[in-house]
Amino acid sequence: MVQPYRHEPFTDFTLEENKKAMEEALSLVKSELGKEYPLIIGGERIYTDNKLTSFNPAKKDEVVGYVSKADKELAEKAMQVADETFEWWRKSTPEMRADILFRAAAIVRRRKHEFNAWIIHEGGKRGKKQMQISQKVLTS
Repeated sequence: MVQPYRHEPFTDFTLEENKKAMEEALSLVKSELGKEYPLIIGGERIYTDNKLTSFNPAKKDEVVGYVSKADKELAEKAMQVADETFEWWRKSTPEMRADILFRAAAIVRRRKHEFNAWIIHEGGKRGKKQMQISQKVLTS
């Protein structure tokens, strides 16, 4: 049975375990900055020579990552795969779709500090703003 919707509770950073988890996530993400990221089309990872560079807007010399850019051919392939996948999704049962979405939500919930750390770097938040943003993740 599907549980009724409820807001994700705020993270209480006065608790040492939450503060430590966020600090660990920030360290993890910092160690991963500057990596290259592929396009993913139909489960296939595709690296291209043409890249989009993502910078931390608060620290212009900090590269968050390099993302492969699609040319017209790859964009067409992605659209074709999306159309085919939508047909499968459309024909699947509501229970199956709900199960997939609930599993995705569980992953985000488990990794919320890590996702928050990425948002902090991509959005350019520093210092005290980091913890303020952490309290907003998954609640808006």
